[in-house]
Amino acid sequence: MNKNLIALAVAAATLSGAAQAAEVYSDETSSLAIGGRIEARAAVKDGDVTDNTRTRVNIGAKSDITDSVYGLGFFEREFRAGTEVAGVKVSPNDENRKLYAGIGSDYGQVVYGKIDGSLGMITDFTDIMAYHGNEAGGKINAADRASNSLAYIGSFDNLVVKANYVFDNGSNEDGYSAGAMYTLDMGLGFGAGYAQQETGADKTDKTEKQAFAAVSYAISDFYFAGLYQDARNTNGAEKVRGYELAAKYTMDKLVFTGTFNYLEDKDNSNSDDALANSYAVDATYYFTNNFRTYASYKLDQAKTDVAGERNKDEFVLGARYDF
Repeated sequence: MNKNLIALAVAAATLSGAAQAAEVYSDETSSLAIGGRIEARAAVKDGDVTDNTRTRVNIGAKSDITDSVYGLGFFEREFRAGTEVAGVKVSPNDENRKLYAGIGSDYGQVVYGKIDGSLGMITDFTDIMAYHGNEAGGKINAADRASNSLAYIGSFDNLVVKANYVFDNGSNEDGYSAGAMYTLDMGLGFGAGYAQQETGADKTDKTEKQAFAAVSYAISDFYFAGLYQDARNTNGAEKVRGYELAAKYTMDKLVFTGTFNYLEDKDNSNSDDALANSYAVDATYYFTNNFRTYASYKLDQAKTDVAGERNKDEFVLGARYDF
């Protein structure tokens, strides 16, 4: 299978690990790994520079129960740089990105806690940029990273399937999502998923629905992908449709990436009023497997308010160390 598709499948199928995690403890039945990233990011928009620096730390643990059954746990926390507005420090909004535990076997994993929803592996087809992108791939809570969620994921040869259910914890919101991804040895990949959640005091005020479909093709040093979304009652609109197109070229240690995102309210199809309408390009240089630098630029063509002001273009410089 093509290396790009292998990476995509592994990322979708593995709930309990991180790409650069280092094993810090192991015995005959148990293991513990620590990983994460430190990422400096300076975003320039309309002449102002914003510090979007962040770091993530994760801990993954696994313990064999029998020869074919194991227990697992995973935790990831993100810390963000604080900013100041008029001399007052604004909360950096640190968060627990993931926190779950469960059981696994050759037939898949079942976990509970704060978990990636099932549509994440579909949007990952085109969400490949160092900073920008994924504007047409926004997901409702039940399909995104959500707490109080029960999930199953299984990997069977070239097929990955995932489903999760988010319970109502008093917020008057619960729902589910499910997705599947299949990759061919020739470098062609397919993905599709659906999500739905009920909101409101009596769970009938609004039913949010999302359907995603994606396709990718990898050949030599090139990667191409497309994502399509059809949704109801999301992004403040009754009917939403959109797509993201992505391309990547790898030249030794230098990677060039570009995306186009378009998302519209079908009841207001004027392209000037699109919910998202942007081009983005970036270049990333990998000094080592652990350290990279990148530059990313977004040309935003969507409006920001009823007065008709267009979004400001954004330029980002970043450096990232994975451990």
